[in-house]
Amino acid sequence: MSGPVRGLLARLRIDPYILAILATVGVASLLPARGEAADIVGWATKIGVALVFFLHGAKLSPQAVAAGIGHWRLHLTVLLSTFALFPLAGLAFAQLPDWILPAALAPGLIYLACLPSTIQSQVGFTAIANGNVAAAVCGASASNILGVAVTPLLVGLLLSAQGGGLSWGSVQAILLQLLAPFIAGQLLRRWIGGFIERHKKAASLVDRGSILLVVYNAFSEAVVEGIWRQVSIPDLLRLSACCLVLMALAMVWAVWISRRLGFSKADEPAVLFGASNKSLAAGAPMAAVLFPAATVGFVLLPVMLYHQFQLMACAAIAGRYAKRADTPGETG
Repeated sequence: MSGPVRGLLARLRIDPYILAILATVGVASLLPARGEAADIVGWATKIGVALVFFLHGAKLSPQAVAAGIGHWRLHLTVLLSTFALFPLAGLAFAQLPDWILPAALAPGLIYLACLPSTIQSQVGFTAIANGNVAAAVCGASASNILGVAVTPLLVGLLLSAQGGGLSWGSVQAILLQLLAPFIAGQLLRRWIGGFIERHKKAASLVDRGSILLVVYNAFSEAVVEGIWRQVSIPDLLRLSACCLVLMALAMVWAVWISRRLGFSKADEPAVLFGASNKSLAAGAPMAAVLFPAATVGFVLLPVMLYHQFQLMACAAIAGRYAKRADTPGETG
């Protein structure tokens, strides 16, 4: 990518990986996998999902969570926001009438609300904001470790309230494609963690490549099912508005509760970015396991939109935090 293009993307704060995802959606829309090709892509996606969660298990350090557990009030605040208040807000948004939020997209908004927080973005933005990076690392790790089990349970519970829910086949897929590889990665981390750490770029390529495969498979199925006949540009604009309002509510809540509980100025960014960020890296492969192939594309639309919005908003907010006076705060 040329220098001027990189500069333009930087000014617009558009994540190049989001462009890759959008390009993948475009390819799937024009050339969806069908027949035998769809079967091959489907199996490749299952293998990719298992590999992603194996790598997540091998990369996440339980010691990092244990080391920062002393700041339990901060972590509990973020986890309750991520796995309780956010899902309840998502469920409330899903009750909006069809002319605001089409029924086909409502499960995706609930799914988005149940996802764990990001790791890379949460920690990176906290560092830019001169915040409590140690707390961000600990909180993000805990959120993702818990999210492997908690997110599917929440999705099943909340979608049951909507008339959906998880089938026994989904439960088996969760155990085999998510939990088993994740646990295997945790168990083998002692021996392979160093190797993965030394080959971060290769692991990142596998991770991101698997997500692109999930997106291609999801939107291939969705295009065959007629997603672009069912979701119009006005629908996408209304969905974007819902995502922005949901994010704004999460951010306002995070700042308010941080100050209400007396957290330090260094802690506030860690709470803000932890409570408002949602992970596309965990969300895309998990959706491929939790939902029928024909509906995954619909489910991922809110996740992809929200992910780009949070990158733009958090980059601006982190910059504002960085400009304020650097006042050391307590971490407990």
